[in-house]
Amino acid sequence: MPKNELSILASRRRAAWALKLGAVAVAATALLGATGCQKLSARDNLNRGVQAYRNANYEVAIERFRKAVQQDPSLLTARLYLATAYANLVTPDIDTPENKNNAKMTIDTYNEILNLNLTTDQKILAYKGLASTYEKVHDWENAKKYWGMLAQLDPNDPQTDYRLGVIEWANAYKDTQEAKQKIGKGVEDDIVKDTKLCADLKAKNEARIEHGMDMLNKAIQLRPDYDDAYSYLNLLHRRKADIQCGNEAARQAEIKTANELNDKVLAIRNERRLREAKKTGGIVPDQPAR
Repeated sequence: MPKNELSILASRRRAAWALKLGAVAVAATALLGATGCQKLSARDNLNRGVQAYRNANYEVAIERFRKAVQQDPSLLTARLYLATAYANLVTPDIDTPENKNNAKMTIDTYNEILNLNLTTDQKILAYKGLASTYEKVHDWENAKKYWGMLAQLDPNDPQTDYRLGVIEWANAYKDTQEAKQKIGKGVEDDIVKDTKLCADLKAKNEARIEHGMDMLNKAIQLRPDYDDAYSYLNLLHRRKADIQCGNEAARQAEIKTANELNDKVLAIRNERRLREAKKTGGIVPDQPAR
């Protein structure tokens, strides 16, 4: 083949390759542009969702956050806000299909988040969300599980120990209420002389009462003015009074300790009110004695 024809053929081939490469570049640019637009739109939906969330308009916030996640699955902030918005729709102690569905959506969203590559702080947020949601629907086993995991991640957070103490009290209270109702008594009625019932309740509750007290005392060590922790410690001592089978003196000692803890709660809260009053220049009325 003559040189001029070879040269023409080579030129045509180079031109064809150039056209192909150009087409690929155009397509790639268009794709990157589309991806960039999606990410920008996701950010816009996130910002609009945050605004709705701050205004307590959780249904609108959820729709915005869902769109943001669809547009940019890597936008972790949107996922965390979505789970939190769902959690705000879960009402404690309400057993309705809607409430159950809101709890399920919250739990599912947090579990999806936990499948991602998270920092320790992000894991803590997800675990707290799950633990709190399980508490709202009285799934004490899972609530205790996730608060326990939080205790390992952040052992110096008094809220974790406090929540574990509250869960132990909730279970002890439930068992006490059910047991006493069967014999026509109220939760605070004395059963110390009822040998069988007291022994049965002791077998169920003794370990959880002691564990709950340990957790609440730890929370108080970490936060000495933790009034809510003192309050539930008071309630656990009342449950401990229930199981001093046949020992009236021990029962009275537990009630005395509970009363002292209740006084401590009132003192802490009154002192806090006085501090706040000094800051604002207000007047705080004396609190009635118990």
